[in-house]
Amino acid sequence: MLGFRILHYLHGVQKGDFHQGLFYLKNFRLSRGVNVLKLWLSYHISRIRKKPVVWGKPASISIEPTTACNLGCPECPSGLKKFTRPTGNLSAELVSKLFDETKDHLQYATFYFQGEPFIHPKITQLFREAADRKIFSVTSTNAHFITPKVANDIIDSGLNKLIISIDGTTQEVYEQYRVHGKLDKVLEGTRAMMDAKRERNSTFPLVYFQFLVVKPNEHQIDDVHRLAKEMGVDGVYLKTAQVYEYENGNPLIPTNAKYARYRKRKDGKWEIKNKLLNQCWKMWQSCVITWDGRVVPCCFDKDATHQMGSVKLSSFDEIWHGASYNHFRSQLLRSRSEIDICRNCSEGTKVWA
Repeated sequence: MLGFRILHYLHGVQKGDFHQGLFYLKNFRLSRGVNVLKLWLSYHISRIRKKPVVWGKPASISIEPTTACNLGCPECPSGLKKFTRPTGNLSAELVSKLFDETKDHLQYATFYFQGEPFIHPKITQLFREAADRKIFSVTSTNAHFITPKVANDIIDSGLNKLIISIDGTTQEVYEQYRVHGKLDKVLEGTRAMMDAKRERNSTFPLVYFQFLVVKPNEHQIDDVHRLAKEMGVDGVYLKTAQVYEYENGNPLIPTNAKYARYRKRKDGKWEIKNKLLNQCWKMWQSCVITWDGRVVPCCFDKDATHQMGSVKLSSFDEIWHGASYNHFRSQLLRSRSEIDICRNCSEGTKVWA
């Protein structure tokens, strides 16, 4: 099912996947099913013709609640405060407008792009906008702001999946990537969420640990699985790390090649493993909306340098089928390696179904 394309499954099917599948079946709409078929067909026709044909509309959207963050992670422009674009919070009115325009084809909404979502003062209100329209909703958090009250608010909001970043099982290791972060706060937030679910006998949100595998923490992979089992979360996602400076190596690149996006060449330089084929499923089935309504093609465009339009100024359909988007898709089909945000990309070429 769509939506699983974001995360890298390295340990098989997670126990929460069953409930996610049931959600899709229970809330199936013919218009959404037909849309996926149209997306799939037009994507493959575009690959053959080397010219964009877009019959469907996105089945998945990432929406940015805020660009603010309490941490200072070394490979994150939000944490490092290196954005050229302004910091702000997404309005509920903008989300409502967007979902009203996309609800007939949209299946999956990720309330995350840059920043820490729970800094947004009305984040659970945003989740409700998706729940009211039977759209599967997800967010990713460092869990520092999840208290027992917030945990109950999350359940009330109808959020379907909560991904908790936990990039270390000891404070010494955790803080090497999650700079300024406190592992105790992550565990407290997780316990608050799991306690609230048990007390209210709630299936949702499904709770997952996400472990960004980097050299300082790769020895704790087994430990994070044990911790997840102890705490009762629904599974663990192991995610490979994107680094910006990799040509001469990087201290974050894991020694285990299985978890690295990069490989060392014979000349001693490093390169991305991805072959950068001139294709990208994301350009047909998903997009990203920044907190202030700008539409950008994917999550690798962190500073919103490739703006396709604004949902504040135009309808989503006008942007999705507009000249700017089709020009970007044409450029990608012609030479993906010439697009700056694509050169360090290890995703997007596979069609998840």
